[in-house]
Amino acid sequence: MGRAVEFTPGRVSVMQQPGHVVVTGAAGLVGSAIVRRLRAAGCPVVGVDRRPSPDTTVVADLRDPAAWRHALAGAGAVVHTAALHAPHVGVRPEDEFHEINVTATRDLLEASSAAGVRRFVYTSSTSVYGHALEPVDEAVWVTEDLVCRPRDIYDETKLAAERLVLSAAGAMSTVCLRIARCFPEPPAVLARHRLYRGVDMADVTQAHLLAVRGPGEAAGVLNIAGPYPWRVEDGGQLRHDPADLITRRIPEVAAGFGRHGWALPTSIDRVYVSARAGEVLGYRPRRGVTALLAEARTADHPPTSGGASPA
Repeated sequence: MGRAVEFTPGRVSVMQQPGHVVVTGAAGLVGSAIVRRLRAAGCPVVGVDRRPSPDTTVVADLRDPAAWRHALAGAGAVVHTAALHAPHVGVRPEDEFHEINVTATRDLLEASSAAGVRRFVYTSSTSVYGHALEPVDEAVWVTEDLVCRPRDIYDETKLAAERLVLSAAGAMSTVCLRIARCFPEPPAVLARHRLYRGVDMADVTQAHLLAVRGPGEAAGVLNIAGPYPWRVEDGGQLRHDPADLITRRIPEVAAGFGRHGWALPTSIDRVYVSARAGEVLGYRPRRGVTALLAEARTADHPPTSGGASPA
């Protein structure tokens, strides 16, 4: 873990080499995982969130810049994960989406630039592709070149924030990581999603570490998804008969689904493609459906050696 960061009002002192990483949304699912990954890699981290947590250093609402601006003093990079998310659509006012997802991002960018931050990493979402993900005759091959068609206020505000981040590039290099689905789900659902639209949190956090440490030319928009065994020419069969393709190409996965009594997908509507992140960042996702099935099998059959004998 990176060394501690001490704060006094309006002042930051990094107890290591200068150039700590500020992570917003540090109490959230993704933000907290990124904080832990960065610290494990030896990066001093300052976590900012309006909720106290083990990973929150500065408790502050991003809508109040005076409460968090001091955290940027001496920072080398910012990872911005804080946002209202898709589950908040229809629950929180749309004005609040704009305040938190757009205006607060603009304020953070301006403050980061003024503080001399060199690297700004924005955690976006593959959700911004919106209606463009709706297939016709083939699964949609989702690269960064696919034109986004936002569906709701979440998509709209995340995309607006991306534009702000990209337009801020200059002395401060910026990159937007569109992460695929990575929240907890039932095992059978998780396994199906890992075939085409899901990504393990370990791969998400590794992508952010690579983005923080990456060269300045590692910029723009990058998809961050899992390791999928598909090719663009598979689109028709993925849409209409993926079970046959899975059984032929990755029989061990089909067998794993069978062992657990999980149904193979009857239709796959999209495939998120991370090839560009591989080229730009060296991102190599490692924890796909095969790893998930192996862990599920181990959980079903825990090791019996080395334990106490039954009474």
